[in-house]
Amino acid sequence: MASPQDSTDGNKEHDPAMAEAPAEGVAEVVHEEVVLDPIEQLQAELAAALAQVAEQKDQALRAHAEMENVRRRAQEEVSKARKFGIESFAEGLVPVKDSLEAALAQAEQTAETMRTGIEVTLKQLVSAFERNHLKEIAPEAGAKFDPHQHQAIATIPAEQAANTVVQTLQKGYLIADRVLRPALVTVAA
Repeated sequence: MASPQDSTDGNKEHDPAMAEAPAEGVAEVVHEEVVLDPIEQLQAELAAALAQVAEQKDQALRAHAEMENVRRRAQEEVSKARKFGIESFAEGLVPVKDSLEAALAQAEQTAETMRTGIEVTLKQLVSAFERNHLKEIAPEAGAKFDPHQHQAIATIPAEQAANTVVQTLQKGYLIADRVLRPALVTVAA
């Protein structure tokens, strides 16, 4: 004879409520979509947007700080270039000054020794000019008048073509292809 316990065990397989229940130790996977409340969804979107804004603001601040650093460094470099830009030229002029002072310190000099000393000093000066790209503007008679490099002091009647240099009164100078001082000239009318 079957015991009541046996009948319940036998009905487990036929009882639909018992058949759906998982056995102990077996995990059941439930695929459910999580449906958020519209307010919670909006709050989540707002939090994500605020986080993105904060990140972009941080990036903008960093970019601005970097640009300020670049600008400051550039200003410092320009300042140093202005301050020390003439250093090479000054180094070339110091020996010229030394030579002139030595010449003046000589009590007893002949005109010939004075002339020799002045010529040596002039060579030092010309060498300093060449090293620093300082070039003379000394147009010869008959050269075409260039208003960018020459300054006409007077126009005079001459037997040469008009708008040509008759005489250079004072040399001009270029420094790295920029006119430092134009040559003073007279021009044919």
